[in-house]
Amino acid sequence: MSSALGILGKKIGMTQVFNPGGKRVGVTAVEVGPCVVVQKRTIDKDGYTALQIGFDDKPDRKVNSPERGLFAKAGVTPKRHLREFRVTAEVAEQFEVGQEIGADQLTVGDKVDVVGTSLGKGFTGVMKNYGYSGAKATHGVHEAFRHGGSLGQCMTPGRVMKGKRMAGHAGNKRITVQNVEVMRVFAEDNVVFLKGPVPGSRNGLVSISPAVKKR
Repeated sequence: MSSALGILGKKIGMTQVFNPGGKRVGVTAVEVGPCVVVQKRTIDKDGYTALQIGFDDKPDRKVNSPERGLFAKAGVTPKRHLREFRVTAEVAEQFEVGQEIGADQLTVGDKVDVVGTSLGKGFTGVMKNYGYSGAKATHGVHEAFRHGGSLGQCMTPGRVMKGKRMAGHAGNKRITVQNVEVMRVFAEDNVVFLKGPVPGSRNGLVSISPAVKKR
């Protein structure tokens, strides 16, 4: 990335491109921005340095009074999503409140970390969620084919331990995919192609920031 500042975007869907070697590669199209700098955090005032980024216009009828004051002070239209990105003081000096940030922050070949919310899969059992083998389908097994089996102990401690893998809600979790390569950048349309899949549903919010563990 041309700067150490992250950016917010919206997942559009998946397609495919050809790399320089002629190999077909699956990519995810993400509409990044235009984002706008809403606030600047400083060491003197807040104890740390960061930039607060806003993305996606929010209807005025859905803006409450505190939000209205925040956006009015920054001189920007209300935004639906706000995120803070920790940056160094040198990077923070490159941006001003109200400044727009777009796809030109990314270049082809960059390695980035992408954060999104995975697809919710509803209530699932232990076999689907954790790969349990289940019980036998013969030899007297009765109505327990897909159960998890024994859960706890007999006397000591005589209870189900915390963290036991059991049936429950699956998906709908914050997922981070690291070292994702930027394959294409369409700065005029604020669209980038990221190699492979990224978490989330179509039109879901994603956060793109410089890779922490560059390979």
